[in-house]
Amino acid sequence: MTKSIKYIIVTFIIGCLVFVIGNLLSNGFNYKSTNDFLINFFFYQLYTFVLSYTNTLFFEYMKKRQFQNYEIVKRIGYGISGATVISIICIFFLRILIEVLIYKMPFNEFIENESWSGYSFGIWITLSIISTFYVVYFYNRYQKNKLKEQKVIAGAASAKFDALKNQLDPHFLFNSLNVLTSLIEENPDNAQKFTTSLSKVYRYVLEQKSKELVTVDEELNFARTYMSLLKTRFEDSIVFEIPDQASNPESKVVPLSLQLLLENAVKHNMVTSSKPLHIKIYEDGNHLVVLNNLQPKQIVKKSSGVGLENIKQRYKLLSERKVIINQREKDFAVAIPMLTKQVTVMRNTRQSRAQMSDQYVKARKRVEELKGFYYSLISYCFVIPFLIFIWYQYSRFTIQWFWFPIIGWGLSLVFQGYRVFVDDRAFGAKWEQRKIEEYMRKEDERRWN
Repeated sequence: MTKSIKYIIVTFIIGCLVFVIGNLLSNGFNYKSTNDFLINFFFYQLYTFVLSYTNTLFFEYMKKRQFQNYEIVKRIGYGISGATVISIICIFFLRILIEVLIYKMPFNEFIENESWSGYSFGIWITLSIISTFYVVYFYNRYQKNKLKEQKVIAGAASAKFDALKNQLDPHFLFNSLNVLTSLIEENPDNAQKFTTSLSKVYRYVLEQKSKELVTVDEELNFARTYMSLLKTRFEDSIVFEIPDQASNPESKVVPLSLQLLLENAVKHNMVTSSKPLHIKIYEDGNHLVVLNNLQPKQIVKKSSGVGLENIKQRYKLLSERKVIINQREKDFAVAIPMLTKQVTVMRNTRQSRAQMSDQYVKARKRVEELKGFYYSLISYCFVIPFLIFIWYQYSRFTIQWFWFPIIGWGLSLVFQGYRVFVDDRAFGAKWEQRKIEEYMRKEDERRWN
């Protein structure tokens, strides 16, 4: 269904509702003939279509104007004032069309008989619909902006995580080639074996570096393979101790974390036959620990910062649990968390961290919501008495149309206050969070299907 057809159908339904309300408030559907009924129904539809179309154009124009977030009340004031003026002008020309052109009333007589009663019904119906439309529009915009902010936060975190993972590929290859270069000079036979093993290890790097988590068993198996590369170069100068498998097969760690820690241990410590480097990998509670004896090199190149910092940053984006670094007099240990629960929606966790680190922005938004509610309440207290005054001054002998904006606007204030002050119920903060997660999940499903 095209947008134009949908618009016509909605306008027709609104016209039918206005026709029913207008007749209930006036003649109670007392028509002399079917022809009179159809003519009156046509006029109601004509009024509805013209007022709806012109106000829609005006609303689209207002959307194109640049208003700041704190200018919502100003935007609504301009919108209602403009809609009122446009509606009065449209009703005036429609009345000319019907009374003068169709029913042949002289124009001078038409002008002399004009009164507010001919405009009041159309104005309050229009304002009631526009007020409801503004409430729905701004609430939907609020939800979309919130969803957009969440997606931006998630996208930034995802890009940062991918950048950290992409560091591993050139970093690992660069250090492995350095080892190979040293072996070629020291032991060409071992260099050949190293090259064969390196191809297997590098395949694992290519396969696993794109993953966010891998099982501890997978990482331990890879660590053994990487240790064999180091043993090829250092032989008995390096001693490893590693468990056969994890105590919990479901536990997970970030990929290549053990390789980076083993590499750091070799890089920063002396590895000689007289002073062998002892590296032990073991479980300690819900952490996987890499421990080595501390025998730092006398001269060491400045660290690139990729190793430990990379692991810490990746864990920071995936979990609240932190990497523990403990340097003592004789040994150095790094404990990485073993995550026993699969991170099913990584974006949600990243969002939570981003939101926690952005408490000032959330507090500021909260203040803006409160200001918006108080502005609406103050506007209500000023505008409603003014509308009652207009009714009393110009159309007090007609229907009490001021009840419609009192009730409609009042209900919207109740909903707005409920959303602002009630945080853990329907339409509160938790409800909004659930809806955001639901919309994002649906978007992901639609994108990948």
